[in-house]
Amino acid sequence: MADLSKSKKLDRLVKVQGHLTKMVENELAITTRERAELAEKIETLSGYLTSYDPLHQDMLKHYVMRHSRLMARDVRLESIQEAQETQLLKETKKGEKLEDKRDSAREDEARVRDDNSIYELIDLQISMKASSLQQG
Repeated sequence: MADLSKSKKLDRLVKVQGHLTKMVENELAITTRERAELAEKIETLSGYLTSYDPLHQDMLKHYVMRHSRLMARDVRLESIQEAQETQLLKETKKGEKLEDKRDSAREDEARVRDDNSIYELIDLQISMKASSLQQG
């Protein structure tokens, strides 16, 4: 394990980064869903606030307090959602950079392997010529 190539190490980092990105995506999805549910509640409550039904008129003070709490929660969730979107963008960019570095490292390693195999062939030919000259 101590002899891992650079591309394999970067590949592991790419996988970890992918998991981090998925976690942020999941958190963002939860926040988005929560905001959608909250918007429905606010819309329903807004309907009650404008209703002329005597039952709703009696509960108007309660509705106003509830509406203000829901609106405050929506503002908090909106800022959380914006932060999560920013974090998702950062994590995605990190992942893309790591993938580029991994691909570059793979290309470098392949080039080194190819170069080494050519050097081995040259060394083999030189040693074969040297041994045939010694025998002949």
